[in-house]
Amino acid sequence: METAEEPGGPTEPADVAHGLENLPVSAWPPKSEPAPFQYTPDHVIGPGADMDPTQITFPGCICLKTPCLPGTCTCLRHEKNYDDNSCLRDIGLEVKYTQPVFECNIMCQCSDQCKNRVVQRGLQLQLQVFKTDKKGWGLRTLEFIPRGKFVCEYAGEVLGFSEVQRRIQLQTIHDSNYIIAIREHVYNGQVMETFVDPTYRGNIGRFLNHSCEPNLLMIPVRIDSMVPKLALFAARDILPKEELSYDYSGRFLNLTDSEDRERLDKEKLRKPCYCGAKSCTAFLPYDSSLYRPLDKLNIS
Repeated sequence: METAEEPGGPTEPADVAHGLENLPVSAWPPKSEPAPFQYTPDHVIGPGADMDPTQITFPGCICLKTPCLPGTCTCLRHEKNYDDNSCLRDIGLEVKYTQPVFECNIMCQCSDQCKNRVVQRGLQLQLQVFKTDKKGWGLRTLEFIPRGKFVCEYAGEVLGFSEVQRRIQLQTIHDSNYIIAIREHVYNGQVMETFVDPTYRGNIGRFLNHSCEPNLLMIPVRIDSMVPKLALFAARDILPKEELSYDYSGRFLNLTDSEDRERLDKEKLRKPCYCGAKSCTAFLPYDSSLYRPLDKLNIS
């Protein structure tokens, strides 16, 4: 691990997480840190949010004397979420991951060592925030990460849609847009939306850059409430010093219709992509629905 040295000997690298994670998160190069923001390892409620992400709303399982297994544990409604190495089962970018993930929660009677408790344990890997050549700050791993391993969350303020629009309208072409919109199809054609913004309050997930061939996959994981943890898992084996990335579009381009493409080209809102992948689309994904009036938003 790279550390700064001074005449008197080695110095401790700065912890971007300010001691709020299980492990410190260093910054590179030494004596250089990202612009200040309020660090939070978990979601916090923001303006317009319908649900408080810290509120406990799920009942717990009663697996006191038996391990949590599908068929007996109420938290495992389909099959096991994780294997014996705490890796997400059947993960892969080539297949769309559709199985809902519910972890055992604070109300459950199972032990803290339950194998259905992974994301809630927080950061378990040595990660580092570093300055890239063209993409500003990025996030990389300092150790090997096997496929399916939980890496980190994308945490920040949970917002209402009107607040999302207000913040986006205040942005300029030069501002970074950290806001992410998660849309999940639940039942009867209904769509559940979650908007998260780590711009002012967030965690290390805000430093993840986009890639058209990412090594992480974002999965909504629910623990104590219906507000999902935006958990990032390794989509393949990841080597030490490799930059961590995910696809901002969720593996599909949000911008599809030609009218929106033509308007964006005229307004020059589309930002170039510097991921360097062979399949790079040259531009970052763009969710045009966040810029539309609420009464014209179509997410069905």
